[in-house]
Amino acid sequence: MCGIAGTYRWPDGKAVTDRLTETLAHRGPDGSGGYSHALGDGEVHLGHRRLAILDLSENGAQPMVSGGLALTYNGELYNAPELRAELEGAGVRFRGTSDTEVLLEAWRRWGTDCLPRLRGMFAFAVFDERTGDLVLVRDQLGIKPLFLLRRGKGLVFASELKALAAVTGGSLEVDPAALVASLLYYWVPDSRCAFRGAEKLPPGTWLRCRADGSVSAAGSGTCARSPPRAGAGTVRYLPDLAAVVEESTRRHLLSDVPVATFLSGGLDSSYLTALAARDRPGIPAYTIGFRAEDARFEAMPDDLRYARRVAERFGVDLREIEIAPDVLDLLPRMTYHLDEPVGDPAAINTFLICSAAREAGVKVMLSGMGADELFAGYRKHLANLIAVRYRHVPGPVRRGVASAVDRLPVATSRRGLRSVRFAKRFLSFAGLPEETAFRRSYTLYDRQELAGLLDPDLAPAVDDVLAEHADVYQDNELDDFVNRMCLADARMFLPGLNLAYTDRSSMAASTEVRVPYVDVEVVRAAFAVPGARKIAGRQGKAVLKEAATTVLPREIVYRPKGLFSAPLRAWMSRDLAPLVREVVNDGLLVRSGFLRREALARMVAEDAAGQRDFSKHLWHVLTLEYWYRDATSRAGRNSPTSTA
Repeated sequence: MCGIAGTYRWPDGKAVTDRLTETLAHRGPDGSGGYSHALGDGEVHLGHRRLAILDLSENGAQPMVSGGLALTYNGELYNAPELRAELEGAGVRFRGTSDTEVLLEAWRRWGTDCLPRLRGMFAFAVFDERTGDLVLVRDQLGIKPLFLLRRGKGLVFASELKALAAVTGGSLEVDPAALVASLLYYWVPDSRCAFRGAEKLPPGTWLRCRADGSVSAAGSGTCARSPPRAGAGTVRYLPDLAAVVEESTRRHLLSDVPVATFLSGGLDSSYLTALAARDRPGIPAYTIGFRAEDARFEAMPDDLRYARRVAERFGVDLREIEIAPDVLDLLPRMTYHLDEPVGDPAAINTFLICSAAREAGVKVMLSGMGADELFAGYRKHLANLIAVRYRHVPGPVRRGVASAVDRLPVATSRRGLRSVRFAKRFLSFAGLPEETAFRRSYTLYDRQELAGLLDPDLAPAVDDVLAEHADVYQDNELDDFVNRMCLADARMFLPGLNLAYTDRSSMAASTEVRVPYVDVEVVRAAFAVPGARKIAGRQGKAVLKEAATTVLPREIVYRPKGLFSAPLRAWMSRDLAPLVREVVNDGLLVRSGFLRREALARMVAEDAAGQRDFSKHLWHVLTLEYWYRDATSRAGRNSPTSTA
């Protein structure tokens, strides 16, 4: 895991690449390197910051240059041993044991044809001195990020958007449509970027730049975009999911440095930790707890006791961290590290856990990220299935239920009422058509609410963002409602939010997080399973739970779902209440006209009165405000409503 950067036919490319690389120092404190080569009337420069995981010697240093190829690479190849053996059989001689060298030689032998053969997480750039071609590549599932900016025949790229912003002298303008998307989702989807002109290389694609200035792009193959399809009556291949997950977990333990796991006490992390402990007895695991008063107010489940049971049963070295952060201090720090406005407080948890692990000498962490998306484990998946049946309830009955629930408070002065919050959330989308209901079940606003919060001139951007969601959701031939939801999550929610904040938060602490569920073979297996095996009765992730019972006790497998989140209502009503008032009354987004003060004030009042739960909405407004302050202080320019 590292930070990569570079320029191609870019003015003052060497100095720009050096600064890009310096900005990414937190991603790779173990070393840095650069490469330069003449290219007609221009130059190409590659930069690298190293977090040494495999082959800690100089043989693994980057950029790696050999036989006319130069590579700067961020990631891990979990099938590197097999690829190495195949290449050695073809006569390739290796100097070291790094997967970087395996990737370089695979590219030399197969070119872009090697990409579907790679099993891992990666973003890399490879330059061919003979042809003058530079190729940028991102892994099939979007685990690792790659940002780029094109101007004329030139291109600049980096692992993080903040690096591009730092070297463009404040010339990058905020994209208002991206901020609209951020308000809807509480993150910026991969199809958009917070700055105009900047791009995210889409998952499973590569981009080739040629010396003549031409650029071409293509897909490298991704299971999330091409899942197995089956028509009505087709007999599906049903994988041995337990074997697939076990094999993926074993591969993800490949490392020359200490490895630990996240252990929340929930199914996903407990399953991975138990499997990892088979290969690494006594493996460390990190878990979090919250201040007692915060947990009570939020009505949060007691995940810690389940984590302790798993650790005791499997001989895991459990390390407990209490999350009682100074959120006023952490909010601007996390906003900086997350690159774009991200409204999920779980990013703070990830950062604090990875920081503690790094202080203990741990560089690599295994996370249960991705299982909920692929195996229908979120409440929204079950809720949308229930909503299909709810739509057949007579209209007068539904209106009566909605009226009764609407009068219920979501919190008292001492305690949040989760069941009421869930009921209000369910009724907000239960009567809508499939795609609209699914979107509304996890986004923050419906169309009317979002438009009412924003400058009226941004109404077309609202419509564009909603249409984009519909396009992604409907772009498949699946006849299975549950798998349609899972596919939409794998395309949008997983890379846009969860993998994005995991990468940025962990790398801010110079720590690599691996995600064994987000593995090409696990994804293939997941989409070979029919939806009826994913949600059975009221059990989400049913097929994964069946697999996990081969390892875990049933009391862990079938426990109530935990939450890798934060006590937002407690924070918003105590620690952050003065800041919320400041942002609503005199925030930069309000003064610029992007957000409407009256709409925000109404949200604050209804939340404070316990009528509705707007804690997540207001948290994201804070993250957006801090991000925008930083972005415009660098640029010293326009409001986000500008269309110039």
